[in-house]
Amino acid sequence: MSDLPIEGHGRRRAPGPGLLTRLALSPRVHAMIERIPGLRVKSRAEGQALFAMVSGFVQSQALFALVELRVLHRLAEGAASTAALARATQVPEGRMQILLQAGAALKLVRASRGLWHLTPRGGAFLAVPGLEAMVRHHDVLYRDLADPVAFFRGQTQPDLAGFWPYVFGAGGAADPALAARYSRLMSDSQGLVAADTLRLVELKGATHLMDIGGGTGAFLRAVAARYPEVRLTLFDLPAVVSGAAAMPQMTVHPGSFRDDPLPQGADVISLIRVLYDHADATVLSLLAKVRAALPPGGRLIISEPMSGGARPDPATDIYFAVYTLAMQTGRTRSAAELSAMLAASGFVAIRALPGPRPFVTSVVTAEAPARSADM
Repeated sequence: MSDLPIEGHGRRRAPGPGLLTRLALSPRVHAMIERIPGLRVKSRAEGQALFAMVSGFVQSQALFALVELRVLHRLAEGAASTAALARATQVPEGRMQILLQAGAALKLVRASRGLWHLTPRGGAFLAVPGLEAMVRHHDVLYRDLADPVAFFRGQTQPDLAGFWPYVFGAGGAADPALAARYSRLMSDSQGLVAADTLRLVELKGATHLMDIGGGTGAFLRAVAARYPEVRLTLFDLPAVVSGAAAMPQMTVHPGSFRDDPLPQGADVISLIRVLYDHADATVLSLLAKVRAALPPGGRLIISEPMSGGARPDPATDIYFAVYTLAMQTGRTRSAAELSAMLAASGFVAIRALPGPRPFVTSVVTAEAPARSADM
C-alpha cells in the first residue's frame, strides 16, 4: 500500500482495494468464474464493456469518417452499393467496405441484398440538431488528445483553446467569422437544450427574461414560442448578437459580461451553457453581477451539462469534462459545486434539477434574496 498525506494527521496508510476488487485482480478467480455458467455471462458482459473502453476512440474516428465523407447523407437519399459509395467518396472499395461494416456495427447503416441502407439510428443522427456539427469539429479535440499523458499533465497547448477564442475575453470574439462559427454550433444544439430546460423550469408569472451569453437568441426563441407574453433581452458580444433575428418582444443588448454592467429590469436571468466555458473566478464575478441585476426575489436559471459529482456520469464526466479542460479556461461542474458558488454569491432557494438527458443539459435555479443581507 502507498502512504498518503492526511490533512492534520501527517501520513498514514491508504485503505486497500475492497473484496470484490481484490477478487477481480486475481487471474485464478477469473478462471473459476469461466467454469460457472451464471457468473460466466456476467463476466463476459464486463469483458465487453472493458473492450468498448479500449476501442472507443476507433469508433469515434469511424463516425468522423462517415460524417466527413457524407456517407450517411448519401444513404439518406437512397440505398447504394459499396462500389457506388467508394466512387462517390474517392475511397478504395476495400476500405469503404471496412468503413461501412464499422458503420453497421455502430447501427448507423445496414446491408441488405447487396445495398447499404440508412438505419433509424443513422437517420436520427442526421436529424438531431448539433450532432453532426459536434463531430465535424472534433478533429481539433482529437489532435489535442494525441498525447493524453502530456495533455493531463498540462504539458500541451491545446488547439481547442484557439477554436473558442471568445472564452478568453471580448477581444477574441471581435472577428465576425469566428463569432459566426461559434454561433452556428451553439444554435444547432440549442433547440434540445431549450426543450429540456423548459421541461424543468416553469416561467409562468415571469415578466422579463434576460439571456446572458445567449448567442443569436435560440433559447429566447423557444421561450417566446411558449411564453409570448414575456419580454426578452438578449445579451452577448456585439459580433455574436449581430446575427440574431429580430423578435417583437426581444431587445438586443450588445456587451461583455466581463467588462460591462448588465442591463437592469429583468426578473429572470438565464445562463444557458455559459458557466462551464469559464474559470471559477469569472463565474463568481458573473454571479455577483447577476445578483446585483436581479430584483429581490428575482430568479436565475443555470442550464448546462453537469458533472455527476459523487456519481460520475459517462457523458459529462468524460466528454464534457475533457472538452472543457482542453479549452483551458472552463470546467464541467456538478450541481453541488454550482449550488455552493451560488450560495457564496448570496443566492437563496437554490434547487438542482437533473435533466432527463444529462448529456444535453441539467438545471440549477436560485433566487436573489428578498431582503438585502445588510438591511
